[in-house]
Order: sequence, then structure tokens, then C-alpha cells
Amino acid sequence: MRPFPLKTRQRGVAVVTALLLTTLAISIVASLFWQQQVQVRSMENQRLHLQTKWILRGALDWASLVLRQDAYTSTYTSLDQVWATPLAETRLDQYIERERVEGETFDATLSGNITDATSRYNLVNLARDRQKNPQQLEIFRRLLDNLRLDARLADRVANFVAQGQQVVTVPVDENSPPPPPPPPPPAGMTPVPPANGVPIPVLRVEDLLAVQGITPEVLERLRPFLIVLPGTETTKLNVNTVPAELLAALVPGMSLSQANSLVERRKRVAPWRDTTTFASEVGADPQLADTSDVKSNWFIVQSRIRLDRAALNAESLIRRNPAPMVGGGTQVIWTRQN
Repeated sequence: MRPFPLKTRQRGVAVVTALLLTTLAISIVASLFWQQQVQVRSMENQRLHLQTKWILRGALDWASLVLRQDAYTSTYTSLDQVWATPLAETRLDQYIERERVEGETFDATLSGNITDATSRYNLVNLARDRQKNPQQLEIFRRLLDNLRLDARLADRVANFVAQGQQVVTVPVDENSPPPPPPPPPPAGMTPVPPANGVPIPVLRVEDLLAVQGITPEVLERLRPFLIVLPGTETTKLNVNTVPAELLAALVPGMSLSQANSLVERRKRVAPWRDTTTFASEVGADPQLADTSDVKSNWFIVQSRIRLDRAALNAESLIRRNPAPMVGGGTQVIWTRQN
């Protein structure tokens, strides 16, 4: 067999080398294009995320304006007012500054609603300075009964809330005499047993999962009726916005069916303008004003934003100044993304 000439073998090696170099060049170029595409997509995602944040800020500004206007024009808070009207899905395409591409579909929508935060039971009410409040404990116990849950959970939850509260301590000088013993608890307030382990401050409703007997199923049943508001101030339930289960828990001796009738009357006739009128209508103790009100200053704003590929569901807590005419206004306390 005659061997191939040297020049033929060299040409074959050159062809293979050229093919390898071409393949390598194509791979490098493809990698560069891929990295560039990833960077462009990342920049687009960052821009969409930033735009959704600005839309959320605009939504909160709008909600704050509505709540301030309501405070100026009404002495009570009810579900037939403008703030309680939900915002249906509204297209925002024409308001978004963006380079338009022919044939491209670009969706930008906003929807949401405002909820009265004092239409839910504030868990902070159960205790103050690590002392349980018996009056509030009874309200919470009746709520559990109305929801067909174990009423014994009320004491466990109250203990958990109280144990997580901080007690303000005054620094003691070594050269000063020992401080006097602590004063007895306020009338009606009951101390709680010490916590096992490190106390957990209650910041969210989900924190109740640490309480024995509060399962995820029980928590989901309780969630629509509970809230944790910042601070130690005891908040009153708004009789114009609470659901029937809480209305029946608020008034001792009221059945759930009676509360449902009052809720229907509230929708059909008119909301209550003051707690005195409400107490007289339901035949309740005038001291009901200690735990109820017709005016609200805490609100939850739920926002749902869709912007092309980006989506943002957020929940914000807004506090309205009780005296809007005296340097008042609204303040966004926190915003949580769901």
C-alpha cells in the first residue's frame, strides 16, 4: 500500500485545525452572546422591580390621601365610605414610561383594597406590662367560642403575649439605696407565669404557632380576625366594621345570630354614629365604650401589581392621626411583601 504524500497529510491536519478553531470561535461568541443576554434580562428584571416599587408607592400615596380626606369629612368610620371601595384591576400601561416595540404585548395593572385594622382583634390588648387583661381575655375567649375553637387557647395565647412583652427597667446606681419593691398589678390585671426559655415578642399573627394547641389549621381559621398592631396602646374594635363573630364577642351574652342580624342592619339602614347609640340598641353595658368605638385610625392596604413579567403583592399598615386638623396626616408603619 502506497503511503499518502506528506503534503496531503499536512493539508488534512490544517483542515482539522481550522474546524477546531472555528468551533472554538463559535463557542466563545455564543457564550458572549449568552452572557450579554443574561445581563440584559437581569437589567430588565431590575427595572421592572423598581417600577413596581414606584407603583406601590403611588398606590400608598393614593390610599393615604383617601384616608386623610375621610378624616376631614366624617366623624365615624364605616364600610359605606369611599376608602372601603376596592380598586378593581386597572390598566396602567399608558402611565409607564417605556420604549414601545411594535407587536409587543405589555401589561401593567394595579388592584387593591383598604381594610380597617380595628375590625380585627389586636392581640396586644390581651396584656400590658406582662399583666393579663381579664376584660380583653373574655372577649378573646368568646371569639374562640364563636369560631368553634377550643376556648382554653385564650389563656395560653394571653400568657404567650404577656411573656413576650418587655418591662422597662431603670438603671440602678451602686451608691444609691436599693429601689423600692414593684407596685402591685393594676386592678383587674393578673400576672402570668414565667416563660419556659427565651420569651418571644409577638410581632405577627404567625407567631402564635409557638403556642401549644395553635396548629396551622387553627391559625388559618383565626387569621381573618386577628392582627398585631405596634406599640402597647389598647385599641378598640370598630362596631361599624367588625365581622359578626367579633361583634358577638364584644357584647357579653350576644349570640352569633343576633350579631349577624346587626351586621345586616348596619348595611341596610345606617352605621352607628357613636358607641352610646350602639350600646342602647343592643342593650349592652355603657362601659362597652371602653372596648369599642365608631372611629378607626389603623388601616391595612393590600396592593396587587402586575408589570409584564414582574408581580408584587404587598400589605401595608397605615396609621391615621386621630386629630387630622392638628398637624395630622397618615404614616406608613410597615410594608410586607407576600
